[in-house]
Amino acid sequence: MKLREYPDSEMLMMDLADQISSELTMALETHEQASFCVPGGTTPGPVFDMLAGRTSLEWSRVTVFLNDERWVPEDSPRSNTRLIRQRLLTGPAEAANYVPLYAEAERPEDAMEALAEGIKPHLPISVLLLGMGADLHTASLFPGADRLSEALSDDAPVLLPMRAEAADEPRITLSAPVLQGALSTHILITGEAKLAALHRARGLSVEEAPVRAVLGDATVHWAP
Repeated sequence: MKLREYPDSEMLMMDLADQISSELTMALETHEQASFCVPGGTTPGPVFDMLAGRTSLEWSRVTVFLNDERWVPEDSPRSNTRLIRQRLLTGPAEAANYVPLYAEAERPEDAMEALAEGIKPHLPISVLLLGMGADLHTASLFPGADRLSEALSDDAPVLLPMRAEAADEPRITLSAPVLQGALSTHILITGEAKLAALHRARGLSVEEAPVRAVLGDATVHWAP
């Protein structure tokens, strides 16, 4: 793990957007398509805003998909897809191909196979951006989640449904092996509490601190 510390969030967001843009451009120099896997939540919003306006990126050759999604319709305020469409898939970036992690089904289990087939052609992930909770979850790999052990296993499927006490609704998440296979991984955190949690994770098992599954080759970007 590499830890990059910034004096403030604005500088972090600008630098991270530059790095992601550069890495996607490099991926497109050697491949016909590149994939960009992104988190939900409000923290990465400024990074998305900056990336969305990058006219130098050939967005039509970039496929965007989420790390995880809440099992709610896209018009729900809690939908990660809704956030991505508002903050990232606008302006020049509207030309990107978006692969959803939600379908109109009562349970995530009912659509798992079809959604996984949509993701598989875009693996390995070219550039992966993750967040981290103070409870040391990343994507929807929550400590104590019902299928965490399966999601962390070497032979885990691409996608799994996930339910956890800390999650307000069922989730669907990429598994640890898929996240670990990314060619470039960035983790975005802000605030003293999350920095302390990150350091605490080193003394815990991966079941207690699922973020440990992706820390190996990741660059963690932190600002107060």
